[in-house]
Amino acid sequence: MKGKIKFVERPRTEFFATLRSRVNQYFEDNKIEKTGDWRMFIKTFVMLLLYIGPFVIILTNILPVGFTLLMWMVMGIGASGMGMAVMHDANHGAYSKNKFVNRMLGRSIYLVGGSKFTWIIQHNVLHHTYTNIYGMDEDIHDKPILRLSPHGKLSGIHRYQHIYAPFIYSLATLGWTLNKDFKQLIRYNKNGLTKGSGGNPTVEMVKLVISKIVYFLFIFGLPLLLTNYSFGFILLGFFVLQITTGLFVTTIFQLAHVIEETDHPLPTADGEIENAWAIHQLETTANFAKKNRVLSWFVGGLNYQVEHHLFYNICHIHYKKIAPIVKQTAKEFGIPYYEKTTFWDSLGSHIRILKKIGNNYAAQ
Repeated sequence: MKGKIKFVERPRTEFFATLRSRVNQYFEDNKIEKTGDWRMFIKTFVMLLLYIGPFVIILTNILPVGFTLLMWMVMGIGASGMGMAVMHDANHGAYSKNKFVNRMLGRSIYLVGGSKFTWIIQHNVLHHTYTNIYGMDEDIHDKPILRLSPHGKLSGIHRYQHIYAPFIYSLATLGWTLNKDFKQLIRYNKNGLTKGSGGNPTVEMVKLVISKIVYFLFIFGLPLLLTNYSFGFILLGFFVLQITTGLFVTTIFQLAHVIEETDHPLPTADGEIENAWAIHQLETTANFAKKNRVLSWFVGGLNYQVEHHLFYNICHIHYKKIAPIVKQTAKEFGIPYYEKTTFWDSLGSHIRILKKIGNNYAAQ
């Protein structure tokens, strides 16, 4: 991790103060809370049902092999929904005005084998503060055979990354479940982020080990104990679950920040980003498929990524209403507001920029 980055607003603009005032006024005029309501409870029930329901069916041992694998796939869809539409809001403190509810639902990440502590540091602290800044935002860090930033290390294989990227994306949560959390926590312990985030390095490591043991006992132990499926078949089902989850979650997050329009700024020699934080978010973030209600519902409003990055403490159920306010205010101040009409438009742009970055493109 590099030294601390500072955002320096040059020239001064009242953009975010104006925008925040207008968004606050929207909630005051409509007499509604910024957090979730009954719609979030229904969504949580559905996502949990999509995850737990198929697992219960698997444990009954009554389905043919093909349908059993289908159940593992549905679990992957449920895990994706839990992560994007429930856990994400909860760990931002946006699910409920009740902090206990946020804490408990934020822990739903353990159901899918993740770590709440490392996720909050990577996502809330690093990604949301230093969006698309190479060396700080771990979402665009160099991967073994992926170059997601034009400032990343270039290898010959990267010229084909636009072809094989979906396969790598499908493995993302598998790596996260098996070793990523450990690597991150070791790194955060060393660079002081663990203590800086209120954690004790030893305690957090113990908690991480215990959570992983419990998860694997749950996902492997119960099928081995209650069914006659072989370990190899259960392992295959686990891979189906992880591949489904990884492809859904990783693709959605990539479309928000790695497309042709979004910027990848570098700090000055003094460690400064010569921009206001809010404007930086608009220049590095994009929306997509805002009219697709099914997609918006399933991904927890993450297709309204601009609104989320500016107001991460507001529940995603409100993004559709505040998006016109954000767009109009950005227009008034001459600030870009990136958006793609459909999911496929955004996916196409993502594939094109992957190809460009993989062929020695470097942002100026």
